[in-house]
Amino acid sequence: MHAVPRCHLQVRRAQSLRLVAMEAVLTSSVPSKTLSLPFPFQTPYLRPLSSIRSVSIRERNSTTRRRAGRVHRIPLVRASASSSTETVTAVSEIPAKMKAWVYGDYGAADLLRFDEGVWVPEVKEDQVLIKVVAAALNPVDYKRRQGKFKATDSPLPTVPGYDVAGVVVKVGSQVKNLKVGDEVYGNINEKALENPKQFGSLAEYTSVEEKLLALRPKNIDFVQAAGLPLAIETANEGLERSGFSAGKSILVLGGAGGVGSLVIQLAKHVFGASRVAATASTGKLDLLKSLGADLAIDYTKENFEELPEKFDVVYDAVGQCDKAVKAVKEAGSVVALTGAVTPPGFRFVVTSDGAVLSKLNTFIEDGKIKPVVDPKGPFPFSKLVEAFTHLESGRATGKVVIHPIP
Repeated sequence: MHAVPRCHLQVRRAQSLRLVAMEAVLTSSVPSKTLSLPFPFQTPYLRPLSSIRSVSIRERNSTTRRRAGRVHRIPLVRASASSSTETVTAVSEIPAKMKAWVYGDYGAADLLRFDEGVWVPEVKEDQVLIKVVAAALNPVDYKRRQGKFKATDSPLPTVPGYDVAGVVVKVGSQVKNLKVGDEVYGNINEKALENPKQFGSLAEYTSVEEKLLALRPKNIDFVQAAGLPLAIETANEGLERSGFSAGKSILVLGGAGGVGSLVIQLAKHVFGASRVAATASTGKLDLLKSLGADLAIDYTKENFEELPEKFDVVYDAVGQCDKAVKAVKEAGSVVALTGAVTPPGFRFVVTSDGAVLSKLNTFIEDGKIKPVVDPKGPFPFSKLVEAFTHLESGRATGKVVIHPIP
């Protein structure tokens, strides 16, 4: 027998160790976690996030590449074992630190600073980690930054942002319905003013409770999806709390805004309003009609409170409750989102709920509800200060969206 050259034995041993190490990745029971292999066994096959796909265990076991007589297993990271067919998904490695916008004190928009060294937030058992594709701004974002809710705010420094649309890249051990690779959207803070997250959506990654998220509607992109969550939840909850139902009439103050544009559509196409009126400036009246308003009122030329027509519900998204109560029928309701509240007006703080978004997805996918994104956007991530300034000017139409995010 001929002795096998020692160099050949070393090569075979290295190949064997490489295969064993890669098999450990495949059989690891740790969800969504990339196994770090020591040099020289680190694998080059982990795919970028843009090529995420799910495959069955059966397909995984047959996924091999043969080159020059050698077999290279493609390592895939386990994502879910919640069903009879186990699923694994290829993902890129999650960094320890990320790019994000941060403020360390309360005040104006120019306090925001771009930081490339923010720690990626940890994922709790009931949470998922999202690679943010798009985010959106809401009035609550700048009011929080101004310190109006500091008594119940999270600690500073803060990464702002409530609305998010992105891709799940990691799941907690108690997550049941979402998996790595799912495209989702949602409002990441269950209670807008009660201890909102210190790590918001204006970053590369954000961690969110599964119950606050829904799958992205199939007919809209990430930019449109990012502009929906907080506004549509607010619009829907306000209508429900006001007792609005089929056959009733409604007046929407600020109908071209983020919330107002969705109140019009929900009232008309979901709740079954008999008549919808809304206010806006001269250049936005056609938008109101396209959304479903039967009566578009130019607030620069008419005083809505002096109209002879009265409404079952007035939804005030601009802070004119004192005038709104003059336009409501006896025993009617006035929803006041901002400013002083005059009886019978009432105020509420929205509760984020992924189940509500899932329910409304049907109407979005049917084309009955359409997101309205401000035409000046989307604003790139680098222009966040300009985006806030535009929103705070009060001249935005629909939602101010941030995209792309690195």
